[in-house]
Amino acid sequence: MSKKNLNVGIVGYGFMGRTHANAFRKVVNFFDLPYTPVLKAACGRDEEKLKAYCDRWGWESSETDWRKLIERKDIDIIDICTPNDSHAEIAIAAARAGKMVMCEKPLSMDGPQGEEMVREIEKAGVANMVWYNYRRVPAVTFAKQLIDEGRLGRIFHYRAKFLQDWTISAELPQGGAGLWRLDAAAAGSGVTGDLLAHCIDTALWLNGNMDSVSAMTETFIKQRTHSLTGQVQEVKIDDACAFLARFGNGSLATFESTRYARGHKALYTLEINGENASIAWDLHDLHRLQYFDHRDRGNLRGWRSIHVTDGDHPYMSKWWVPGLQIGYEHTFVHQVADFIEGVGSGQFASPTFRDALETQYVCDAVLDSAKTGQWRDVKHA
Repeated sequence: MSKKNLNVGIVGYGFMGRTHANAFRKVVNFFDLPYTPVLKAACGRDEEKLKAYCDRWGWESSETDWRKLIERKDIDIIDICTPNDSHAEIAIAAARAGKMVMCEKPLSMDGPQGEEMVREIEKAGVANMVWYNYRRVPAVTFAKQLIDEGRLGRIFHYRAKFLQDWTISAELPQGGAGLWRLDAAAAGSGVTGDLLAHCIDTALWLNGNMDSVSAMTETFIKQRTHSLTGQVQEVKIDDACAFLARFGNGSLATFESTRYARGHKALYTLEINGENASIAWDLHDLHRLQYFDHRDRGNLRGWRSIHVTDGDHPYMSKWWVPGLQIGYEHTFVHQVADFIEGVGSGQFASPTFRDALETQYVCDAVLDSAKTGQWRDVKHA
């Protein structure tokens, strides 16, 4: 590893490949960091698309085999932006080669695979992080601060939902580069591992470990044509999932996710109710945190909308003047900044692979509960 630069090798050039490249490019313009990330090499299977990606985002070189990327001596970080079924193989190989690893969520296809990844990454002792970016929304980070300060008091309820509508058509195929999230062989699960994993990670960070869950899932369209083979195949992912949960702190929770909520493209909301106060957040208005404090004087008591843009709010001193909001892409910039700060201090920023394994255990318990129709205890990392 060079003294001032961290050379990044990215695997994957799709939607997440763009968000990550944007973050690596912008972070040093706004954050004072001990190292500068360099877009050293990008890796993908389609040479034409890979070249276009490299040209647009400024990657210095390219590889069509991720193994060759890992073997390169001029690469410090391997950033994994591939479908879920390849996370483990790439991450383990990178760790064994002594590379730092950043991996898209979810960590793995299931808990046992995640355990192997954690063993290998911790054995190698390399810096590691999973891209659960919603932790880095300033309003959500601010909510974490309020909870940790005890402003909400004892927590009674946590509720979250993540709604989309893009898979309703029965004519939509499954599989391939664009639709791998509908193919269980590549994704592992449907909305549970894709959308609810975000909700679960945020909940564990804000409210502590979950002890048990009771879930139901549904696959509304049972068969789809595979985009690569043209064959009609059974759909094995969950189109919708809803579950109840008990947290270790005694609070109760409800979680819901679906890709069949007409009119919603990416509605992620959460609300937490405590003995003294409540907070609520909505991804569609991501720079605002709704806050209610029962200790306010009675005739002034009510929900207040906190515009999280001031310099004393999390991350906001790095951006514009108060009142000017930031957006989705900035959460990835924040994550890169925290990761590099952790490399400099020797303290790995969260969520690490081990942190993300906790989310994977909840997903496993949810899917098992939905299959058996019974409450399931959640294993802990």
